[in-house]
Amino acid sequence: WFDNQIHEADTTENQSGTCFDKSSATWASLARVAGLCNRAVFLAEQNNVPILKRDVAGDASESALLKCIELCCGSVKDMREKYSKIAEIPFNSTNKYQLSIHKNIVAGESNHLLVMKGAPERILDRCSTILIQGKEQTLNDELKEAFQNAYEELGGLGERVLGFCHFQLPDDQFAEGFQFDCEEVNFPTENLCFVGLMSMIDPPRAAVPDAVGKCRSAGIKVIMVTGDHPITAKAIAKGVGIISEGNETVEDIAARLKIPVSEVNPRDAKACVVHGGELKDLSAEQLDDILAHHTEIVFARTSPQQKLIIVEGCQRQGAIVAVTGDGVNDSPALKKADIGVAMGISGSDVSKQAADMILLDDNFASIVTGVEEGRLIFDNLKKSIAYTLTSNIPEISPFLLFIIANIPLPLGTVTILCIDLGTDMVPAISLAYEEAENDIMKRQPRNPKTDKLVNERLISIAYGQIGMMQATAGFFTYFVILAENGFLPMDLLGMRVDWDNKIMNDMEDSYGQQWTYERRKIVEFTCHTAFFASIVVVQWADLIICKTRRNSILQQGMKNRILIFGLFEETALAVFLSYCPGMDVALRMYPLKPCWWFCALPYSLLIFLYDEGRRYILRRNPGGWVEQETYY
Repeated sequence: WFDNQIHEADTTENQSGTCFDKSSATWASLARVAGLCNRAVFLAEQNNVPILKRDVAGDASESALLKCIELCCGSVKDMREKYSKIAEIPFNSTNKYQLSIHKNIVAGESNHLLVMKGAPERILDRCSTILIQGKEQTLNDELKEAFQNAYEELGGLGERVLGFCHFQLPDDQFAEGFQFDCEEVNFPTENLCFVGLMSMIDPPRAAVPDAVGKCRSAGIKVIMVTGDHPITAKAIAKGVGIISEGNETVEDIAARLKIPVSEVNPRDAKACVVHGGELKDLSAEQLDDILAHHTEIVFARTSPQQKLIIVEGCQRQGAIVAVTGDGVNDSPALKKADIGVAMGISGSDVSKQAADMILLDDNFASIVTGVEEGRLIFDNLKKSIAYTLTSNIPEISPFLLFIIANIPLPLGTVTILCIDLGTDMVPAISLAYEEAENDIMKRQPRNPKTDKLVNERLISIAYGQIGMMQATAGFFTYFVILAENGFLPMDLLGMRVDWDNKIMNDMEDSYGQQWTYERRKIVEFTCHTAFFASIVVVQWADLIICKTRRNSILQQGMKNRILIFGLFEETALAVFLSYCPGMDVALRMYPLKPCWWFCALPYSLLIFLYDEGRRYILRRNPGGWVEQETYY
């Protein structure tokens, strides 16, 4: 925007596209400011590369300006050599402008040229005149309104808008060789001459809208904090879905109802755009009210210091806060946040040191991928723990019954070690490779105070429900084998002392048959092996049901090859330990009749059907009693 008119730049390599009046003296001044007040440079040895494809050292905005001026006006490098830089104040987020002073070679102008670019409203505030058709005019209310209209039109497109101004430093005050001090500023930064606006499209990455949508479905509130103008910020927020379609700000409601903004109840607006100037005047309670009652929030024209205030406000709401930052001034907010995320490419060393995590590709979508991966890891840890804990009940209950009911020991310590260090190892590890459930990014974030890695609901499922079924399967197999050998269940009560008596070789079973100590022990060790085998069989079902926490196994499928290998591995190991010659001597494990392996199968099927039914109720009645008591 210059000469009180919006122009579209020609961005074609051969300048054959949309054309504007490049002969305008105002355009010449605007191009000069954009080229000089700019730190971006083309990398070396690219003269034969098309301008638009050249690599640039510099930030995105300055790189775009550099390419635009190079296309429209020729070599920026030559321009900078003619106007050698004498002094510079770099851009900072507090002042929101960049200033440089150059030696002026144009005849009829002063020896020194001051050029400035930055936030349009900040630049305009420092100007008292404006360049129209190459001539300075007083910046009156009419021209200010024209500026505001152009600014809103360009910003409303979601484009990043910069303002430009210059000033001819008087020779009588700033003679040749004058020492400019950028710390204690000894040159004018007010009453400058406004030249124009330039806007550029800074499109968000293609993956961002989808990432924002995933955050919303996952119960994660995305708050946009930017230094851009509220108009630009709002347009960008709508473009990426931070402000969703149909949600209005108080300004939107006022415009729709054709009433003043002051008459709109802020609670009626789901979305909110807060200017940094307003933010600094808000009390903590007012900020808390905004954060609590608006689902979609944009903070515009904010300073890094205000980012810290926003983080603290979110934490007062009880939220777990992740914040991104790249500058030195972002460090306090990065440290204060629960998770500070620094930019790996554009971030400063200070911000990287203050952060908990460094984003190597500077891509917001990668954070969302990280959230998804974190949820998957947490899920799979829970599943692995649930699987591992469940077999504790069938392992410890034989000893409890051995002590309480005085029955022969159903399961030996060696066979327990075979389960914990043998058959259960690979299946437990395989759950770490389980794919994410399809609702993983549709759940609300967990409550860190109540939803621990191991909670009472997980213990209830593992020990009180599935574990008890597994123990029942083991005891059923144990009693079947002893009954086949003549010892009925009721006759086993109180038999432990006589059973383990080495000198008693004439113990009678339920049918009057006499048993020597050695024969009794062979039957006992066979029961140990069978109890071990029954645990392996019911752990098949336990492993399969632990694949998901809410979804049906039919939805999840059996795609985890390591888990499938684990099923075969534990079965093969159990068969090997049961039938390998010499195991009766080494581990006191004896071969089993094939039919004894099937004793636990009904219980394995029961476990599968029981948990499928539980998860079906979870899906049909979310938030119901079953979820409250059993969803771990």
